[in-house]
Amino acid sequence: MTAATNYNHLVSVPPQLKGFTMKGSLRRVLLLPAALATVSVVVAACGSSGTSSPASSSSGAASGALKTGLKVFVIPKNLGNPYFTTSDSVKSGGALAALKQLGEDGTETSGTAATPASQIPAIQAAITKGANALLVSASDPTALCPTLNAAIKKGITVVTYDSDAPTCRTLFVNQASTAQIGTSEVSLLASEIHDSGQIAILSATASAPNQNAWIGYMKQELKNYPKMKLVTTVYGNDDPTTATQVAQGLLQHYPNLKGIISPTTVGILAAAQVVSASSRRGKLLVTGLGTPDSLKKYVANGTVQAFELWNPANLGYLAAYAAVELASKKITNAAGQSFTAGKLGKFTVGMDHTILLGPPFVFTKSNINQFNF
Repeated sequence: MTAATNYNHLVSVPPQLKGFTMKGSLRRVLLLPAALATVSVVVAACGSSGTSSPASSSSGAASGALKTGLKVFVIPKNLGNPYFTTSDSVKSGGALAALKQLGEDGTETSGTAATPASQIPAIQAAITKGANALLVSASDPTALCPTLNAAIKKGITVVTYDSDAPTCRTLFVNQASTAQIGTSEVSLLASEIHDSGQIAILSATASAPNQNAWIGYMKQELKNYPKMKLVTTVYGNDDPTTATQVAQGLLQHYPNLKGIISPTTVGILAAAQVVSASSRRGKLLVTGLGTPDSLKKYVANGTVQAFELWNPANLGYLAAYAAVELASKKITNAAGQSFTAGKLGKFTVGMDHTILLGPPFVFTKSNINQFNF
């Protein structure tokens, strides 16, 4: 890619953010879906669990509105993952911050590995502790279902976020259009490698619903680029060590590789680190889904020329509001139901009982330093 490469055609701006001005040379557009101006997101190390104390100790509904004091358990794929630290924590303005603001009893809990075997015990424990609502980023689309369906039968609201389990939840809060994420990542890399060359995908786990859905759309989009060849898809299991090892394997086994797409914040960082330290830097380009703070160094040195993401904190914040709205019976999961999610504004339930946060955004050298998360 040359300095003249233009990414504007890959950026979609939510209507409610048009006309917003940020510092520097950024045009009158806020570059992340949903009111990032009110949030300064900082990725912090995640402990074994997190909690948010209710802003109010009252129980029941206030002024006929939302219930307070609800026990809401936030259960990401795994703890210790900076992406979920951002999406969930009070400090970042994520799910636990929203729950605290609403006066709920919020707790983050999960296992340490992004697997059903690690995540299911946390879900079971939450049910035993009297959960009113569960916020779950599904590590598998079906393996969690016996446990989640048992929760639903007990009257517990189940909201998935980031990664869906479509047959065993009440509502899914999707970070962006699944099709748009998959197709735009291929288009982004194509613009950098001039629509030609071998590429590989470094995914999270082989069973991750969101990863597999995005990859499906990537493969469809690649049909529009006959000179680009997908040589392999490898899995780093959202573990830094494993992701680094498989990235190293890509460089060893595919000396003519031109690009790596990693639709996972752990994977893209590992790939960037491996490529940056190799003789292939500048020749083998890395893109995918990442956080600005983790990738600034690699954007600066040319290993990563552009990548995408949304605001993870806003995703968690929106999911928390949706869960409380449902658990308070202020809305149902039917298409057309709408509610206001605090600072993020109004959202409407769409098809398949899904709420969409907004479009992904492209980060480049020209804008990345204006973001801190």
